[in-house]
Amino acid sequence: MNITKTNVDALNAVVTIEVAKEDYASKVEKILGDYRKTASIPGFRKGAVPMSLIKKQYGKAVVLDEVNKLLQERLNQYLVEEKIEILGNPIPKETKEFDFDADAFTFEFELGLAPEFSVDLSKANVTRYNITVSDEMLEEQLERIQKQFGALVTKEKVEDGDDLKGTFVNEEAGINHTTSITVDTFKRKTDIKKFIGKKVGDVVTVNTKGLFDDEHKLMEYLGLDHEAVHGLDVEVQFTIEGITTNTKAELNQELFDKLFGAGVVNSVEELKEKIKEDALKQFEQQADQKFLNDVTESLLENTKFELPAEFLKKWIQTVGETPLTADQAEEEFAKSEKGLRYQLIEGKVVTENNLQLTFEEIKTYAATVIKQQMAQFGQTDPSDADVENIVNRVLSNQEEAKRLSDQIMSEKIVNLFKDKVKATSKDVTFDEFVKVMYGEA
Repeated sequence: MNITKTNVDALNAVVTIEVAKEDYASKVEKILGDYRKTASIPGFRKGAVPMSLIKKQYGKAVVLDEVNKLLQERLNQYLVEEKIEILGNPIPKETKEFDFDADAFTFEFELGLAPEFSVDLSKANVTRYNITVSDEMLEEQLERIQKQFGALVTKEKVEDGDDLKGTFVNEEAGINHTTSITVDTFKRKTDIKKFIGKKVGDVVTVNTKGLFDDEHKLMEYLGLDHEAVHGLDVEVQFTIEGITTNTKAELNQELFDKLFGAGVVNSVEELKEKIKEDALKQFEQQADQKFLNDVTESLLENTKFELPAEFLKKWIQTVGETPLTADQAEEEFAKSEKGLRYQLIEGKVVTENNLQLTFEEIKTYAATVIKQQMAQFGQTDPSDADVENIVNRVLSNQEEAKRLSDQIMSEKIVNLFKDKVKATSKDVTFDEFVKVMYGEA
C-alpha cells in the first residue's frame, strides 16, 4: 500500500492511497472461507458449497468492506504518524466505477488542514473585576438568615414587611409566574400601600416600570429573560395566595452552630466574616467567568488566521444523518465558525502551556466536589472508602467524567490567563458587576 499527500494550498491537501490486491486478499479469502462453512444454499450440504458460488454471492460485498476498513485504518495511521492536523474528517473524492477484477485501486481523500498561527496573550485587553461585599449587603444577609431561621407565622391581612406568595399575570406580555416576594421589595411606596390590608385571594394591579430598584429583579419575580425586562412598561395583576411573616431568629450561639457546626462561629462579628468569606468565593467564580469570557473575545479579535472554509462547508453537508444543501451548510458554517476558531485558539494555548490533565487530578477534583455535596446534606465526615466508591461510580459515566474534565481544564485556563494576561483590575459592587455583565455599564 502506498500513501502520498499533495498540498493544494496552505489549508487544503489531497491524500492518495494505492491499494493492491495482496493488501486485502488474505482477509477476504478467510472471511469467504468462514462463510462457506456456514452457508446454507439449496442443493448443497452445509459446508460443501463450492467456493466459486460463495465468491459470486458474497465476494464483491466482502471486498468492498475489507478495502473500506483498510482505507480508514491506514489513513488514520498515516495522519497520526505524519502529525497532520486536520479540521473535520477526510472527504473521499468521487472515483469511477469500482473494478473488482483490478489488481490495484487508487483512492483520493480531500483534507482541510489546521491553520498555522500563534497566540499572544499579552495582546488581550480586558478588565478583571473584583466584586466587593458592602456593609449593606452583609446586613441584608443577616436579615435574611434571621428570617429564614425564625418562626413562620400565617396572617390574614398584609402588613408592611410581610412575605407574600402569589402569581404575577399579564397574558399579552406572556407573564404567568408564581413567586414569593416581600412587600417592601417594591420600590414605590404607592405600590406597597396597595397591598396593605389585602387578604388571600385579593388581586393587586401594579405597573412593571420602576416596580423595583433594579430592573433585573423583574427577571426573578416575573419569570422573564434578560432581553424582555428592559423598558418593560405593562400592568400586571398579582393574586395573593399566601401571607406570612417571620419572627426573626436571635443571633446567638445556637443559631451559629446550626449554620456552620459547633464552635465554628462564636460571635456576630465572626458570623459577618464567615458570610463575607462565602460571598467572596461565590463572587470570585462569577468574576472568573466574566474574565474568561472577556479574554476569549479579545483573543478571537486579535488572533487572525484563515480557515479552509470551502472544505468545511462541503464536510458539513455530509457529516450529519441527513445531507444538507449548500445553502444550509453555509448557514451552519456561519453559526459554528466563531466556536471553531476559539477551539483552535484554546487548543494552541493548552498545548503551548502544557495544560494536560491526569486521571489522578480528575479523581481528586471529583472527590472534592462529592465531599462538598455530602456536606450540604449533613455528611461532614464521610469515610475515604465511601467517597472513593462514589468517585469510581461517577467517573464510570463518560458524560460525567467529561464534564468534570472540562471544569478542571477551564480552571487551569483561567489561572493561566490570570498569570499571563495583563488585565486592568477594578473593584465593583455586585450590583455594578451585574450591569457590566449585561453590558449596561
